[in-house]
Amino acid sequence: MSFDPTTRLDGKVAVVSGGLGAIGYASARRLAALGASCVLLHRRGDDADARAAALPTGAGQRHTALRADIVDSASLRAAAGQVQTSHGRCDILVNSAGHTRPVPAADLEGLTDELIDELLKANFRGVFATIRAFAPMLKASGDGLIVNVSSIAGFTGVGSNLAYVAAKAGLDVVGDALAKALAPAVRVVSVSPGAVESGFVPGRGADFADKMAGSTPLGRIGLPEDVAATVEALATTLRFVTGTRIVVDGGRHL
Repeated sequence: MSFDPTTRLDGKVAVVSGGLGAIGYASARRLAALGASCVLLHRRGDDADARAAALPTGAGQRHTALRADIVDSASLRAAAGQVQTSHGRCDILVNSAGHTRPVPAADLEGLTDELIDELLKANFRGVFATIRAFAPMLKASGDGLIVNVSSIAGFTGVGSNLAYVAAKAGLDVVGDALAKALAPAVRVVSVSPGAVESGFVPGRGADFADKMAGSTPLGRIGLPEDVAATVEALATTLRFVTGTRIVVDGGRHL
């Protein structure tokens, strides 16, 4: 199998979990612009079909939206079955679904057992379950790519809360293990942003963004497009890359 760079993704099918989120949708938009058909997995979204239809479309492309909850493995298996029926393949899986809640690291009582379980389910188990559901199609592709949207929290230990930190660290390590287990048919890479301009973390607004920008070497926080551009590069030019993380944070971790 060739790992040579390519400029187009014509005929490829990309499944994006969290496809209506800022990073997920930006990634789908870029992959669609290069010819891939995109499937947006979402938990809820009355405008999902309209947003799928708004993606760049050319000859042979067909974008769809499917409802699936990453903490419900049955719904993921059903979604994978629908993709197999409607598209016949899955070549790229972008895992950008998840959620979090701010809890200071020193607030040990604030990080309850229930919240720990909830966040590990959403940010670790759910990602693994999504990979598990789509792995047969990715392997059948022979040129599969899994991109796990992780976080610098996974290696800095600094994030919205310690359960989120643990989930992302676990995701990175398991991603490395899967890169070896699924090679050479499927590549697995973590993309690790720092703070990103989106509504992902509740309660963080312009003041937080300004504060983060002031202590980031490149002078601003990340944009969804920064992460999406990295996903695009992994699918096209960075094809001899697997089992590692790519940090996209403007130097925030330094």
